[in-house]
Amino acid sequence: MIKIYHNNRCSKSRNGLALLEESGKPFEVVKYLDNVPTVSELKKIIKLLNIKPIDLVRKNEAIWKENFKNKDLSDSEIIAAMVEFPKLIERPIVINGDKAVIGRPTELISTIL
Repeated sequence: MIKIYHNNRCSKSRNGLALLEESGKPFEVVKYLDNVPTVSELKKIIKLLNIKPIDLVRKNEAIWKENFKNKDLSDSEIIAAMVEFPKLIERPIVINGDKAVIGRPTELISTIL
């Protein structure tokens, strides 16, 4: 089953959701601000994306700039920050089996459908 980690207030996330709806394929929506991923889930997502934890962080968020920017954080500390402040998680994330992408640009989602 395809899964999208979605924030309805984000235009890129809404575009990703629309692309999935247009595909006609079944998918699950995870509103990650309400249903925050655990450390274990984030580690799995990061592994599927084949990126470093820092690459999943929205570095322009005020929370990041005020609390974490210019600090030498370990991967575990970065993941913990995303769990504590899920607004820091880049979006949308779409997972299809063992493939995953961050839908920026939205067209990347099509590569795993």
